Amino acid sequence: MTTYGGRRSQAERDAITVEIGYALCSAAFAAAVLFGAVAGPAFAFDVPAGTRTTLVAAGTTAAAVLFVARVVSVLVRFGQRKAAAGEAGQPSQPGRTSPDS
Repeated sequence: MTTYGGRRSQAERDAITVEIGYALCSAAFAAAVLFGAVAGPAFAFDVPAGTRTTLVAAGTTAAAVLFVARVVSVLVRFGQRKAAAGEAGQPSQPGRTSPDS
């Protein structure tokens, strides 16, 4: 939870760091797989130079778009989970330990 002064606890900073690392690693893996699927045939088969250039360019573009989309989607989902947990974790009335007490 964010404190009243806006500072984050060590656990929150650690969770954000882990989530960013997960987002970057999973996005890099997905982008590499997509690039290999699109541009791989250009290297596996004997294709004309123009076709090879087109496949590599298409693979690079698709991989870059997928990388950014994956990072954004993971981090937005993390932010939504944190916001939902923050709302649910607050007591309904001051001095109470949980919303059900």
